[in-house]
Amino acid sequence: MSEFLLAELVKKEQLKPDIYKFSVKAPSIVETAKPGNFIEIRVTDQTEPFLRRPISIYNLDRENGILEFIFQVKGKGTDILAKREVGSQIDIIGPVGYGTFQYADYEKIAIIGGGIGVFPLYELAKCAKAENKEVTTYLGFRSKDFVVLKEEFKKVSNQLILTTDDGSYAEKGFAINYLEKDIEAGKIDSIYACGPLPMLRAVQKLALEKEIPCQVSLEEKMACGLGVCLGCAVKTAKSPKDAPEYWHVCKAGPVFQAKDVEF
Repeated sequence: MSEFLLAELVKKEQLKPDIYKFSVKAPSIVETAKPGNFIEIRVTDQTEPFLRRPISIYNLDRENGILEFIFQVKGKGTDILAKREVGSQIDIIGPVGYGTFQYADYEKIAIIGGGIGVFPLYELAKCAKAENKEVTTYLGFRSKDFVVLKEEFKKVSNQLILTTDDGSYAEKGFAINYLEKDIEAGKIDSIYACGPLPMLRAVQKLALEKEIPCQVSLEEKMACGLGVCLGCAVKTAKSPKDAPEYWHVCKAGPVFQAKDVEF
Protein backbone atom coordinates (compact mmCIF):
# COMPACT_ATOMS: atom_id res chain seq x y z
CA MET A 1 0.00 0.00 0.00
CA SER A 2 1.45 3.36 -1.06
CA GLU A 3 1.62 6.21 1.42
CA PHE A 4 2.50 9.88 1.50
CA LEU A 5 5.59 10.66 3.53
CA LEU A 6 7.89 13.55 4.31
CA ALA A 7 11.25 11.80 4.37
CA GLU A 8 14.37 13.38 5.81
CA LEU A 9 17.37 13.48 3.48
CA VAL A 10 20.16 12.02 5.61
CA LYS A 11 22.88 11.58 2.98
CA LYS A 12 23.61 13.01 -0.46
CA GLU A 13 26.31 11.80 -2.87
CA GLN A 14 27.27 12.99 -6.34
CA LEU A 15 28.26 9.92 -8.36
CA LYS A 16 28.80 11.76 -11.65
CA PRO A 17 28.48 15.43 -12.65
CA ASP A 18 24.76 14.87 -13.33
CA ILE A 19 23.97 11.79 -11.21
CA TYR A 20 23.07 11.89 -7.51
CA LYS A 21 22.36 9.30 -4.84
CA PHE A 22 20.00 10.32 -2.05
CA SER A 23 19.45 8.42 1.20
CA VAL A 24 16.23 9.25 3.02
CA LYS A 25 14.71 8.05 6.27
CA ALA A 26 11.53 6.23 5.28
CA PRO A 27 11.08 3.16 7.52
CA SER A 28 7.44 2.55 6.67
CA ILE A 29 8.14 2.49 2.93
CA VAL A 30 11.29 0.40 3.36
CA GLU A 31 9.33 -2.17 5.35
CA THR A 32 6.91 -2.93 2.51
CA ALA A 33 8.86 -2.12 -0.68
CA LYS A 34 10.09 -4.89 -2.99
CA PRO A 35 12.69 -5.02 -5.77
CA GLY A 36 11.18 -3.23 -8.75
CA ASN A 37 9.05 -0.75 -6.82
CA PHE A 38 9.54 2.97 -7.33
CA ILE A 39 8.63 6.22 -5.60
CA GLU A 40 6.97 9.45 -6.75
CA ILE A 41 8.68 12.64 -5.57
CA ARG A 42 7.34 16.17 -5.41
CA VAL A 43 10.43 18.25 -6.08
CA THR A 44 9.14 21.62 -4.84
CA ASP A 45 6.39 23.26 -2.81
CA GLN A 46 5.87 25.74 -5.64
CA THR A 47 3.30 25.28 -8.40
CA GLU A 48 6.00 24.85 -11.05
CA PRO A 49 6.95 22.13 -11.78
CA PHE A 50 3.66 20.70 -10.58
CA LEU A 51 3.93 17.00 -11.43
CA ARG A 52 5.81 14.48 -9.33
CA ARG A 53 8.88 12.66 -10.67
CA PRO A 54 8.91 8.84 -10.73
CA ILE A 55 12.27 7.49 -9.50
CA SER A 56 13.20 3.86 -9.05
CA ILE A 57 14.34 2.50 -5.70
CA TYR A 58 18.03 1.68 -5.69
CA ASN A 59 18.55 0.17 -2.22
CA LEU A 60 16.47 -0.70 0.83
CA ASP A 61 18.35 -0.66 4.14
CA ARG A 62 15.75 -2.49 6.20
CA GLU A 63 17.84 -2.53 9.36
CA ASN A 64 18.01 1.27 9.54
CA GLY A 65 14.86 2.21 7.64
CA ILE A 66 16.82 4.02 4.94
CA LEU A 67 15.66 4.19 1.33
CA GLU A 68 18.19 5.09 -1.35
CA PHE A 69 17.43 6.30 -4.86
CA ILE A 70 19.65 7.48 -7.70
CA PHE A 71 18.64 9.93 -10.40
CA GLN A 72 20.10 11.82 -13.31
CA VAL A 73 19.50 15.53 -13.75
CA LYS A 74 17.55 15.80 -16.99
CA GLY A 75 15.35 18.85 -16.60
CA LYS A 76 13.98 21.50 -14.28
CA GLY A 77 12.42 19.09 -11.79
CA THR A 78 15.46 16.89 -11.23
CA ASP A 79 17.69 19.97 -11.18
CA ILE A 80 15.64 21.35 -8.29
CA LEU A 81 15.80 17.99 -6.53
CA ALA A 82 19.58 17.78 -6.93
CA LYS A 83 19.93 21.06 -5.02
CA ARG A 84 18.24 19.71 -1.88
CA GLU A 85 20.48 19.75 1.18
CA VAL A 86 20.94 17.10 3.87
CA GLY A 87 18.35 17.61 6.60
CA SER A 88 15.59 18.77 4.27
CA GLN A 89 12.26 16.99 3.95
CA ILE A 90 11.35 15.29 0.67
CA ASP A 91 7.70 14.70 -0.23
CA ILE A 92 7.40 11.05 -1.32
CA ILE A 93 4.66 8.63 -2.34
CA GLY A 94 5.72 5.02 -2.12
CA PRO A 95 6.19 2.23 -2.62
CA VAL A 96 4.50 2.49 -6.03
CA GLY A 97 3.96 -0.27 -8.57
CA TYR A 98 2.15 -3.59 -8.40
CA GLY A 99 4.45 -5.49 -10.77
CA THR A 100 7.76 -6.27 -9.08
CA PHE A 101 10.60 -8.69 -9.85
CA GLN A 102 9.67 -12.31 -9.10
CA TYR A 103 12.61 -14.71 -8.90
CA ALA A 104 11.71 -17.32 -6.26
CA ASP A 105 11.16 -20.10 -8.82
CA TYR A 106 14.58 -19.75 -10.45
CA GLU A 107 18.17 -20.46 -9.42
CA LYS A 108 20.49 -19.14 -12.14
CA ILE A 109 19.30 -15.61 -12.77
CA ALA A 110 20.66 -13.08 -15.25
CA ILE A 111 20.30 -9.40 -14.42
CA ILE A 112 20.98 -7.07 -17.34
CA GLY A 113 20.89 -3.29 -17.39
CA GLY A 114 22.04 -0.38 -19.48
CA GLY A 115 22.87 3.23 -18.63
CA ILE A 116 20.74 4.72 -15.86
CA GLY A 117 18.51 1.63 -16.12
CA VAL A 118 20.94 -0.22 -13.87
CA PHE A 119 19.75 1.61 -10.74
CA PRO A 120 16.59 -0.44 -9.93
CA LEU A 121 18.49 -3.69 -10.50
CA TYR A 122 20.76 -3.37 -7.47
CA GLU A 123 18.12 -4.24 -4.86
CA LEU A 124 17.08 -7.22 -6.99
CA ALA A 125 20.64 -8.54 -7.20
CA LYS A 126 21.21 -7.97 -3.47
CA CYS A 127 18.05 -9.81 -2.43
CA ALA A 128 18.52 -12.68 -4.87
CA LYS A 129 22.11 -13.30 -3.83
CA ALA A 130 21.11 -13.17 -0.15
CA GLU A 131 18.65 -15.96 -0.94
CA ASN A 132 21.45 -18.06 -2.44
CA LYS A 133 20.51 -17.57 -6.06
CA GLU A 134 23.31 -17.71 -8.64
CA VAL A 135 23.37 -14.10 -9.81
CA THR A 136 25.14 -13.09 -13.03
CA THR A 137 24.92 -9.36 -13.71
CA TYR A 138 25.52 -7.75 -17.10
CA LEU A 139 25.90 -3.96 -17.16
CA GLY A 140 26.36 -1.97 -20.36
CA PHE A 141 27.45 1.66 -20.70
CA ARG A 142 28.30 3.95 -23.61
CA SER A 143 31.86 4.62 -22.46
CA LYS A 144 34.10 4.78 -19.40
CA ASP A 145 32.68 8.21 -18.49
CA PHE A 146 29.24 6.70 -17.92
CA VAL A 147 30.22 3.70 -15.79
CA VAL A 148 28.66 3.73 -12.30
CA LEU A 149 28.20 1.31 -9.38
CA LYS A 150 30.74 -1.27 -10.54
CA GLU A 151 31.96 -2.11 -7.04
CA GLU A 152 28.45 -2.08 -5.59
CA PHE A 153 27.15 -4.61 -8.14
CA LYS A 154 30.28 -6.71 -7.78
CA LYS A 155 29.43 -7.28 -4.12
CA VAL A 156 25.92 -8.50 -4.83
CA SER A 157 26.68 -10.68 -7.87
CA ASN A 158 28.33 -14.06 -8.20
CA GLN A 159 29.70 -12.78 -11.49
CA LEU A 160 29.71 -9.25 -12.94
CA ILE A 161 30.22 -8.61 -16.66
CA LEU A 162 30.64 -4.95 -17.53
CA THR A 163 30.78 -3.63 -21.09
CA THR A 164 31.25 -0.32 -22.88
CA ASP A 165 30.10 0.33 -26.43
CA ASP A 166 33.45 1.87 -27.43
CA GLY A 167 35.73 -0.41 -25.42
CA SER A 168 37.08 2.43 -23.30
CA TYR A 169 36.51 0.38 -20.14
CA ALA A 170 36.12 -3.33 -19.36
CA GLU A 171 34.73 -5.46 -22.21
CA LYS A 172 34.04 -3.89 -25.59
CA GLY A 173 30.59 -4.43 -27.07
CA PHE A 174 27.09 -4.95 -25.76
CA ALA A 175 26.09 -6.71 -22.55
CA ILE A 176 23.45 -8.77 -24.35
CA ASN A 177 26.13 -10.55 -26.40
CA TYR A 178 27.65 -11.97 -23.21
CA LEU A 179 24.21 -12.88 -21.90
CA GLU A 180 23.48 -14.82 -25.09
CA LYS A 181 26.70 -16.83 -24.74
CA ASP A 182 25.83 -17.78 -21.17
CA ILE A 183 22.31 -18.81 -22.18
CA GLU A 184 23.71 -21.06 -24.89
CA ALA A 185 26.10 -22.55 -22.30
CA GLY A 186 23.18 -23.41 -20.02
CA LYS A 187 24.21 -20.99 -17.29
CA ILE A 188 20.94 -19.02 -17.16
CA ASP A 189 17.34 -19.99 -16.34
CA SER A 190 15.72 -16.54 -16.13
CA ILE A 191 16.35 -12.91 -17.16
CA TYR A 192 15.58 -9.56 -15.46
CA ALA A 193 16.16 -6.36 -17.40
CA CYS A 194 15.94 -2.59 -17.20
CA GLY A 195 17.40 0.02 -19.52
CA PRO A 196 16.88 1.89 -22.78
CA LEU A 197 14.13 0.59 -25.06
CA PRO A 198 16.45 -0.71 -27.82
CA MET A 199 18.23 -2.85 -25.24
CA LEU A 200 14.97 -4.10 -23.74
CA ARG A 201 13.61 -5.01 -27.17
CA ALA A 202 16.78 -6.97 -27.92
CA VAL A 203 16.57 -8.78 -24.58
CA GLN A 204 12.90 -9.54 -25.15
CA LYS A 205 13.65 -10.95 -28.61
CA LEU A 206 16.49 -13.09 -27.26
CA ALA A 207 14.40 -14.43 -24.40
CA LEU A 208 11.53 -15.39 -26.69
CA GLU A 209 13.87 -17.09 -29.17
CA LYS A 210 15.66 -19.04 -26.44
CA GLU A 211 12.42 -19.70 -24.49
CA ILE A 212 13.89 -18.22 -21.32
CA PRO A 213 11.50 -16.57 -18.78
CA CYS A 214 12.16 -12.84 -18.85
CA GLN A 215 10.90 -9.89 -16.82
CA VAL A 216 11.42 -6.27 -17.88
CA SER A 217 11.11 -3.05 -15.91
CA LEU A 218 9.71 -0.33 -18.15
CA GLU A 219 10.60 3.31 -17.65
CA GLU A 220 7.70 5.42 -18.87
CA LYS A 221 6.72 9.00 -18.08
CA MET A 222 4.39 8.70 -15.10
CA ALA A 223 2.86 12.03 -14.20
CA CYS A 224 0.74 10.78 -11.31
CA GLY A 225 2.02 7.28 -10.52
CA LEU A 226 -1.45 6.25 -9.41
CA GLY A 227 -3.18 5.27 -12.66
CA VAL A 228 -5.21 8.47 -12.91
CA CYS A 229 -3.57 10.40 -15.73
CA LEU A 230 -3.33 7.35 -18.05
CA GLY A 231 -0.09 8.66 -19.55
CA CYS A 232 2.03 5.52 -19.11
CA ALA A 233 0.10 2.99 -21.18
CA VAL A 234 1.84 -0.03 -22.70
CA LYS A 235 0.17 -2.30 -25.24
CA THR A 236 -0.47 -5.91 -24.29
CA ALA A 237 1.10 -8.47 -26.61
CA LYS A 238 -2.04 -10.55 -27.14
CA SER A 239 -4.48 -7.73 -27.80
CA PRO A 240 -6.03 -7.66 -31.32
CA LYS A 241 -4.71 -5.05 -33.76
CA ASP A 242 -8.18 -3.64 -34.40
CA ALA A 243 -8.93 -3.33 -30.66
CA PRO A 244 -5.65 -2.85 -28.79
CA GLU A 245 -5.61 -3.30 -25.04
CA TYR A 246 -3.30 -1.48 -22.68
CA TRP A 247 -1.89 -1.74 -19.18
CA HIS A 248 -0.62 1.21 -17.20
CA VAL A 249 3.01 0.94 -16.18
CA CYS A 250 2.53 2.70 -12.84
CA LYS A 251 -0.18 0.29 -11.67
CA ALA A 252 0.28 -3.03 -13.50
CA GLY A 253 4.06 -2.58 -13.67
CA PRO A 254 6.66 -1.29 -13.80
CA VAL A 255 7.84 -4.93 -14.09
CA PHE A 256 6.17 -7.13 -16.69
CA GLN A 257 6.69 -10.56 -18.18
CA ALA A 258 8.49 -9.70 -21.43
CA LYS A 259 6.19 -11.99 -23.44
CA ASP A 260 3.10 -10.08 -22.31
CA VAL A 261 3.87 -6.53 -23.55
CA GLU A 262 4.81 -4.60 -26.69
CA PHE A 263 7.14 -1.64 -26.26
